[in-house]
Amino acid sequence: MVAAKASYEECRLKRLEENKKRMEALNLSKLSQALMKTPPSLKSSPMKPVKSRTTEKQLVVVRRSSRVANKPAPDYKEVDRVEVRVAIPRRISKKRDLSNRVYASEEARAEAIEKAEKMELLLEPAYPIFIKSMLQSHVTGGFWLGLPVSFCKKCLPKRDEVVTLVDESGDEYQTIYLARKNGLSGGWKGFAVAHDLVDGDALIFQLIKRTTFKVYIIRVNSSEEMKNA
Repeated sequence: MVAAKASYEECRLKRLEENKKRMEALNLSKLSQALMKTPPSLKSSPMKPVKSRTTEKQLVVVRRSSRVANKPAPDYKEVDRVEVRVAIPRRISKKRDLSNRVYASEEARAEAIEKAEKMELLLEPAYPIFIKSMLQSHVTGGFWLGLPVSFCKKCLPKRDEVVTLVDESGDEYQTIYLARKNGLSGGWKGFAVAHDLVDGDALIFQLIKRTTFKVYIIRVNSSEEMKNA
């Protein structure tokens, strides 16, 4: 055991001696001392410069047709949406006293409608016709006149348009026809007030043109006056 230990120690000392000779031959000891004396460099590795991204605006020439090449280029700025509305000339209408509104009796209303139906037989049958009995909502408060849906779908335009009403004297009144609601809105009040329409009056609407009605008025109070007389 002691002999094996002695032989190991001899081998180790022999390796150390050989390594020392090799280091002296390569001058490694001097190089290691020189490196230890040299201070470490404080300079850091240079960083690559970061390029800033810039957005360049370029003008693009729009190709235009030869027909409009000599005309000024259009300005495509943002424009607010403008609603196109049909202008109805306002008529000076007299004020109506609604405090003394008179409601037609069912009998008087029926008689006015009957007279209108008899008059309808005397009119030109080539033109579409319908009869409308007036209610308070037609001639006082709301001034909205709903038309028969079947008549609107068959004879009137599919979109909103100006519809002219011509009375028996030949005077014309422009109204707004609302296709989705099947009725007359703006302008109808002027016609109703100008002709003193009341609850129970029966009106005959005869479509003489695409958007023009000839209107005949049968007064409800005419039947009651005849009875009272």
